[in-house]
Amino acid sequence: MARPRKFDEDAVLSQASKQFWTHGYAGTSMDVVAQATHLGKGSLYGAFGGKRDLFLRVYDAYCARAASDVAEGLSGPDDGAYARLCAHIRAAAAGVAADTRHRGCLLAKGAAELSEHDPQVEARARLTLEGMVATLADGISAAQRSGDIDSAADPQQLAALILAVLRGIEALGKAGIDADRLEGVAETAISLLPRTST
Repeated sequence: MARPRKFDEDAVLSQASKQFWTHGYAGTSMDVVAQATHLGKGSLYGAFGGKRDLFLRVYDAYCARAASDVAEGLSGPDDGAYARLCAHIRAAAAGVAADTRHRGCLLAKGAAELSEHDPQVEARARLTLEGMVATLADGISAAQRSGDIDSAADPQQLAALILAVLRGIEALGKAGIDADRLEGVAETAISLLPRTST
């Protein structure tokens, strides 16, 4: 009979996530994770498998949380959809500006480092980004129904553009572009949203 685990699995995954997020996949060894979690490597391998298995657990959880955060921030009645969309764009820029360690987003970092060689990471990243586009498109459609965004605009295309801008803001932030410039990009993106003609 297997002995019950004597550690908090979620806490271990959280610590592992910090290591992968900070150092990347290649820069994170199981020795480093063991040291950060105060577990022996045998316990890590027994509970989570190898390094790739552990990373996929962390990556899946991060992607699910990122998608959920976007959905939560944009959900609500139609008459507040435009304000929520603007707030989402501004919050994304503010979050990047606050990331003084320039860690960026684990979703983007993992995809950039591994998707070329790991179909599972590529598929997870693509699924997450497609889900974010769909969520943004729903928010844009709601703003169109409330009369705040031009009904002639294509919600899917506009959503993909917004996501591309937000991903670009993250890249600028990782390169050390200052907060004022990042905020300016966000405000420019908002100003370019096609408003309903009056």
